[in-house]
Amino acid sequence: MANDELFQKGFQNRKDVLGAAHVEKSWNAADDFNRPMQRLVTEYCWGEIWGDETLPFKTRSLLNLGMLTAMSQHHELASHVKGALRNGCSREEIRAVLLQAAIYCGVPLALAAFRVASEAIAAYEAEAAKG
Repeated sequence: MANDELFQKGFQNRKDVLGAAHVEKSWNAADDFNRPMQRLVTEYCWGEIWGDETLPFKTRSLLNLGMLTAMSQHHELASHVKGALRNGCSREEIRAVLLQAAIYCGVPLALAAFRVASEAIAAYEAEAAKG
């Protein structure tokens, strides 16, 4: 697959998971310095990896929640909680991942993840209620 095709596939996957407004805002905010990084992430993270149909998006979302919690990457976690909800994950499944992360990664990381996830779920539900 040519890089432009991989980019287009990744851009669409990224919008499907994170929401079109979020992705387009990130892409439009990119400048000459950081645009190559945005392109790399879009092509390889979202095009190549998320584009591999071996794992469904729902499974990838749940994995991301655990990994982002483990790495204390809460600035990314909120976006991926909303993405997990878009990908069909339930609040209960998200809670189960975060509880498991508490055992394997540590309670302080999981408590912080629960705070971020609670806010993200509330924001997602408020957006969904607006239609």
